[in-house]
Amino acid sequence: MGNTFPPDPPDAPSGNTAGAFLINLWQVTMGRIGQLRPKQQVSRWFTVDEAKIAEILATVRAQLPTTEAILIGKPQAGKSSIVRALTGVSAEIVGQGFKPHTQNTQRYAYPSEDLPLLIFTDTVGLGDIAQSTDAILAELAADLEQGSGQARILILTIKITDFATDTLRHIAKGLRQDFPTVPCLLAVTSVHEVYPPEVENHPPYPPDLEAVNRPYEAIAANFQGIADRTVLIDFTLEEDGFTPVFYGLEALRDALADLLPEAEAQALYQLLDEQNEAARQLGNLYRDVGRHYVSAFAVIAATLAAVPLPFATMPVLTALQVSMVGLLGKLYGQTLTPAQAGGVASAIAGGFFAQAIGRELIKFIPGLGSVIAASWAAAYTWALGEGACVYFGDLMGGKKPDPQKIQAAMKDAFAAAKTRFKEERGVRRAEE
Repeated sequence: MGNTFPPDPPDAPSGNTAGAFLINLWQVTMGRIGQLRPKQQVSRWFTVDEAKIAEILATVRAQLPTTEAILIGKPQAGKSSIVRALTGVSAEIVGQGFKPHTQNTQRYAYPSEDLPLLIFTDTVGLGDIAQSTDAILAELAADLEQGSGQARILILTIKITDFATDTLRHIAKGLRQDFPTVPCLLAVTSVHEVYPPEVENHPPYPPDLEAVNRPYEAIAANFQGIADRTVLIDFTLEEDGFTPVFYGLEALRDALADLLPEAEAQALYQLLDEQNEAARQLGNLYRDVGRHYVSAFAVIAATLAAVPLPFATMPVLTALQVSMVGLLGKLYGQTLTPAQAGGVASAIAGGFFAQAIGRELIKFIPGLGSVIAASWAAAYTWALGEGACVYFGDLMGGKKPDPQKIQAAMKDAFAAAKTRFKEERGVRRAEE
């Protein structure tokens, strides 16, 4: 895995002294790197001891706009489908990702426990006559009382055909009384189950059907004074044959944005935008799921790289990218320590180490550098994730990882992602 591409200097603005300075500094830096032994060239930047990684990740985690969505509803009421819609991961991965939290709840952190953008807490005991409603309420209240500082939101899920809602109302009402500042969203699900026989697919959203509006309005009225907003959704599987698969996703996204603080809402919007792009890239199950994880890390990387201090964010971005590689390894069945993940990142990074240096040097250009650096950081993180997917995919298939195939995948991913991130940033700035 020692093969690398010859590093190219960054493009310099013609007639600009800053450009000449960049080229000179680039040449000096590359000269010093060239004096290192081959194994030191990239690993010197990517190898971080586990204690340091833990320290850096703790700092980043404390600054992330993390949102905890507490999902309350009966089994099969659409809670896992909401997780799929907001994260983009497959139903199989969502099912494996939830871990016991308390006796009656489970928790799933996305994209990872180390750096969560979204945390889902699912009530697994609701609807089970063997479970005490008061016990479930007490566990949820204890969780909310911890007050970690992250944004919280209650998401109540009810199938449109279910009118036995006394237990859910009791729990939701109790939580709203004790925690009035925690917003509550009511999601009415499984809309297609009440379509008239002649309606074979989703109508334009919102559906103007009496068979849908009548039960939807009745459920909404039943939770008036408890839920802040009510939204109608129908999230199915591809094999169910309904288009779109996530019917009402935009309405759910907008409702969450209205109820969440600004930072969390913006992160959610950007996360969903990244998933739309990732969903268009075809691949096998693992690559497709891996891209959704990579997109989340790219969002974080772009935010961190916008700090206008050359090299100030490199250790943090390094820890972020090492964490991403470790998570992707776990997805492919490879459990890695942070140090091992750093070694894999070093091995697959190759010539793209030069791009990381270029990203930092460009910050010396006044008024322009940080914007470009953010796009480059996101693109570089995306490319590294693509390379890691190829690397781990080869291992899972019993093959020896092919350096040329990995480098080609990273080169293509970096070029495409850099262009896309720049265009998206330009569109957002124009809209502002």
